Amino acid sequence: MTFKPRTLSVAPMIDWTDRHCRRFHRAISQHTWVYTEMITTGALVFGDRKRFLAFNEEEHPVAFQVGGSDPDHLGQCAKWIEQAGYDELNLNVGCPSERVQKGSFGACLMAEPDLVADCVKAMRDNCQLEVTVKHRIGLDYDETETMLYDFVGKVSEAGCQTFIVHARNAVLKGLSPKENRDIPPLRYEVVKRLKQHFPSLQFILNGGITTIEEIQAHLQWADGCMIGREAYSNPWLLARFDEIIAEKEGFELGNTAEQAKTRFDVIDELRSYAHQQLSQGESIRNITKSWLGLFHGQAGGRLYRQVLSDSTLLKANNWQVVEDALAKMAKHASPMQ
Repeated sequence: MTFKPRTLSVAPMIDWTDRHCRRFHRAISQHTWVYTEMITTGALVFGDRKRFLAFNEEEHPVAFQVGGSDPDHLGQCAKWIEQAGYDELNLNVGCPSERVQKGSFGACLMAEPDLVADCVKAMRDNCQLEVTVKHRIGLDYDETETMLYDFVGKVSEAGCQTFIVHARNAVLKGLSPKENRDIPPLRYEVVKRLKQHFPSLQFILNGGITTIEEIQAHLQWADGCMIGREAYSNPWLLARFDEIIAEKEGFELGNTAEQAKTRFDVIDELRSYAHQQLSQGESIRNITKSWLGLFHGQAGGRLYRQVLSDSTLLKANNWQVVEDALAKMAKHASPMQ
């Protein structure tokens, strides 16, 4: 099986990477992989499947992250996800929340590699999409690597060729999901050794990566980097991603206008999308919440965020709040923004 290169991607994040966020990120970078929030098999099997599977055609390449541990349900969901038109199917074996643990999926599955292998096989048997797995480097406070190697070995035998590795342990009891993103130490060297041990597999590094310089350093050995909350708080980081992807994957960027795009161009590109969504009953708050960090670190950026998050202005539920925010920003903006 030949895997698709995933040099740079934005991590799946619950309550963050919805379809509006993904469309926004795509307006900044054409080649970065984007991921859905984790959607459980129960939501697809018993819930509003059409709503959970919805995405914008402009999002490609886009991956669907699913949470679950029932091979039969995962196999059925794999069919629906492929039919919906996604480019990849990713299994969450990294979420440490207690709610997820009660559903017997997420990070706790690292202790059950045979079950994860069965889940991967069921999904691969029911669709042609590449099935990938996102996981941690260990559980609780055990820093030995035996379980990690056993996990990757058994899951790869089931046909998974791409592993997205958050370079922290998952502490299943005593730490909140937020604390699990900060307190367990980052151990990139563990993922590097994993790559050396399984050189034929693709490993995407995730966790704590916030700068272009860090990305370039990690790409000296990792197959790719996945960016988490920095892509939300500082989305303009993605403006350099296409250049990095093109260099690593060996293709040329053909559109110089696209490369010279400014932050204002991004908002202008999304204008028609926002109007379309508003006409379908969506709220301007939901559409634009991922835009708040666009002018991060720029003069006037704080005023822009204040206007775009003003609850009184947002109640009008129209595009004018964006124009008002941009007007504040424009007074301070440089031509290159």
